[in-house]
Amino acid sequence: MRNLDFSSLPALLSTLFGLALITLIGVGVRLLAMQTIQQRRERENRQINERLRTLIAAYKTLGGSFTGNLAVDPTHLGDLRRRAASIDADAADGGEPKTNSDRARRVRDAVEAALSDIILLGTEEQVRLAAKAAGELAAGRPVHTHELVVTLRDFIRQVLDLDVVPGDVAIPKQGPARPSASGGRGKGDGGAKDDARQGGGKGGGGMAAGAGGLGFGAGVGSGLGVGSAADDESEHHHF
Repeated sequence: MRNLDFSSLPALLSTLFGLALITLIGVGVRLLAMQTIQQRRERENRQINERLRTLIAAYKTLGGSFTGNLAVDPTHLGDLRRRAASIDADAADGGEPKTNSDRARRVRDAVEAALSDIILLGTEEQVRLAAKAAGELAAGRPVHTHELVVTLRDFIRQVLDLDVVPGDVAIPKQGPARPSASGGRGKGDGGAKDDARQGGGKGGGGMAAGAGGLGFGAGVGSGLGVGSAADDESEHHHF
């Protein structure tokens, strides 16, 4: 304010212009800084959300089961095919189901994908546990994922600002989720719908044929009735 000159109109205008320019520059710098901070915050939020989404999916895959065999079978696809071939060879009718082998393979594949995601986006402890489990699978030894599931559960609840699981709550050991066989049900439903649709088409054709027969019979009957009435009238005039 010391160097401001209000003695003349040009000096006043130049002073006001300088103040406006300085204010505009200050507002622009502030808006640019706020936009940069907001973009960085949005990027961090997206990264956190993506990380949480991936880890939650891994938690559901590795800890979606409480009963049954909770160990991951490390048998590879070639061994499963040879085992299934031997089962089919020993079966009397050749129709022995192979759902157990296929189910174990799908569980192992899902567990391997979840371990890969944890190694990519997990914490240091989670990465260590996931790498250990992956090494056990590569060595051909069965793997239990309960310890890794507990670590994932505690981390996810902490990030989401949820209460800690009470210590007096006894949670059974968790293992990989069993894949659901929904393909056969979908095919069955589709087949039933197709049969119903075909049956409806056949029924519609039968109804149409019946209606055509009724129309034909009614036409013939009315024609005969008109013809006989005309004959009776002609005979009456003749007499």
